[in-house]
Amino acid sequence: MLTSDMKRIVNEQRLGFVGTVSADGSPNVSPKGTFVVIDDEHIAFADIRSPGTLKNLRANPSVEVNFVDPFVRKGYRFKGTASIAEPESDIFVSCWPLFERYGALCDKINVIVMINVTRALPVITPAYDIGSTEDDLRRSWTSHFRKLQPNETFQE
Repeated sequence: MLTSDMKRIVNEQRLGFVGTVSADGSPNVSPKGTFVVIDDEHIAFADIRSPGTLKNLRANPSVEVNFVDPFVRKGYRFKGTASIAEPESDIFVSCWPLFERYGALCDKINVIVMINVTRALPVITPAYDIGSTEDDLRRSWTSHFRKLQPNETFQE
């Protein structure tokens, strides 16, 4: 189900916006910056400080995660079902090496949330509908971020 481009976006962006359903039925969106691709059907994030998200997922495992490359304004939305892997579980142990790229944050991981992706759809800005290209958007957003962070170096 997960294409090579979907995996690329998750691996490059790492920051996914996780949507869950609260006990009162209201939506809850929380950014998570520890995403990894597990295989062709699963993505996961390390829970470091997500008590609300975990509470919601324990009550209702339905989840949607959005990843967007802010420079080209394209990405994906993944719908699925979450399962929570505790530290003693085989899933936690087998997935742990994928999170080592997060360095010192690994010591803070409480559980790993595994998402079985059942539907994946593209997220694309309407700017493409009026003829913008990836190069156009990359230049525009690079310029925008440079203005926000004038002392940072951004590659084009």
